[in-house]
Amino acid sequence: MSASSFLKALKAEGLTVVEVGDWRDHNRNHKGHWGPVHGVMIHHTVTKGSARTVDICREGHEDLPGPLCHGVITKDGKVHLVGYGRANHAGLGDDDVLRAVIAEKALPRDNEANTDGNRHFYGFECENLGDGDDPWPAAQLEAIERAAAAVCRHHGWNERSVIGHLEWQPGKSDPRGFTMASMRRRIRDRLK
Repeated sequence: MSASSFLKALKAEGLTVVEVGDWRDHNRNHKGHWGPVHGVMIHHTVTKGSARTVDICREGHEDLPGPLCHGVITKDGKVHLVGYGRANHAGLGDDDVLRAVIAEKALPRDNEANTDGNRHFYGFECENLGDGDDPWPAAQLEAIERAAAAVCRHHGWNERSVIGHLEWQPGKSDPRGFTMASMRRRIRDRLK
């Protein structure tokens, strides 16, 4: 999917999209291939404040250069596009999980980190402290559902192509505060 097709798919799914800077060309492609892309990964940011969250996800930080995702979903339900192409969001994860995503089958438990996920997943970072107490507003949950469904609809994927970072990489907890099973049910219903 081209950057223009990505934008068009998100808008067609009814999302409010904010284009941030030169997002279409902001990527880490010089560090390795992006693609083939097989799924969508959902994260929480462990940050507070939409402007700060978007800036961190676009620019990265000292230990990890940006972009840290393709889109940032803020608490108000807006999707801020910060990059397109390879992004530092998934890291190394389990090849068995990737095979299950490709086959659109139930996920095995992630128990190793041997596969580069940055090349295989679209990434959405969602503004949340990730402490289990920070609320997930209805508008934000709906935007996560719509954004994931938009990408799945474009590629002809089903809801099993959407995973949480915690299902990909051992030791990760994101997203925390809702279950990926419940989010996949929402995406399944939206894709019908």
